[in-house]
Amino acid sequence: MNGLPVADALSIAPPDSSAERLSSLFDAHYERLYRLARRLVPTPDAAQDLVQETFLRAARARRSVPSGATAEEAWLVRVLINIRRDEWRKESVRRRYDEPLSREAQLQSDHEAACVARATVWRALDRLTPRRRAVIVMHEIEGMTVAAIASLLGISAITVRWHLSIGRRELVTVLRPRMGGSDEKR
Repeated sequence: MNGLPVADALSIAPPDSSAERLSSLFDAHYERLYRLARRLVPTPDAAQDLVQETFLRAARARRSVPSGATAEEAWLVRVLINIRRDEWRKESVRRRYDEPLSREAQLQSDHEAACVARATVWRALDRLTPRRRAVIVMHEIEGMTVAAIASLLGISAITVRWHLSIGRRELVTVLRPRMGGSDEKR
């Protein structure tokens, strides 16, 4: 050997511990990476997670981390940005696949609600007298004019209006409890 005691030779050797290297990387670059991460994600917790993932990647690929403060920082920043870019891509894919599903569920829900509403209205119409039901259906559903209904049924226009008025009130009294409406006058 060189004549130095073994203990002195060990203390002179540069630290080879990867834990010490990671610790020094963390101490030197954490604040800068956190500030960058905070600008890239919406919450402080997400920023901390992003920085933590960056240092985990550095720990897994410690031989890939270059030496020198500037080169280390550039490498860590690239890793952090690549991690965030991967997260953006995942979010984009999720949105792309979730959006049609949510739109389809909404359409299905709307369709079911429309079917229930239609069935409820038809049950309420069944409670009207046949002539009143015919007048309501022709006017409200088929869009016929009062004069056309009167001509078709062979009754006066005033009688058609009377059937419409009474029929609408009867429908309201039948449908209001099913729709959760109140009995207050508007």
